[in-house]
Amino acid sequence: MATTQKITSNLWFDDQAEEAATFYTSIFKNSHIGKITRYGKAGYEFHRKAEGSAMTVEFFIEGQQFVALNGGPDFKFNEAISFIVNCDTQEELDYYWERLSEGGDEKAQMCGWLKDKFGVSWQIVPSILTDLLNDASAGQSEKVTEAIFKMKKLDIVTLQNALLEVPEEK
Repeated sequence: MATTQKITSNLWFDDQAEEAATFYTSIFKNSHIGKITRYGKAGYEFHRKAEGSAMTVEFFIEGQQFVALNGGPDFKFNEAISFIVNCDTQEELDYYWERLSEGGDEKAQMCGWLKDKFGVSWQIVPSILTDLLNDASAGQSEKVTEAIFKMKKLDIVTLQNALLEVPEEK
């Protein structure tokens, strides 16, 4: 018997669940699509989806289970929920930024945040960002924060250099 993940993120789409799951699993190396459930005749008066069309698409990214639901146009994504992608190198950060932002909302890009073509918000951040902000003096942390607010896609070298602009307090 398979172990069920205790908490699973459920993403509500109008009718793009399969497309979105395919898009996300094409970006992340350790990912795959799982079970797909399909709408039947039952409940058509509520869901208005064609019989045989995808109702839910289970997919996995880096061991994390997600479910994409074709629930209709009632609900839209917003920035109140986002997914953080921690990146160890600038090359990795650039890769995820470019891939996830393809066809997305360029006006929604700032401080490492982007909105993909489905309206889902992502934060593409260097893994060292928390250390840069928390292990620094107050003045250094301020300089790093100022640098973040000047960027759309984050640049690791620029953030590290901002840390060096203010000497450590003794």
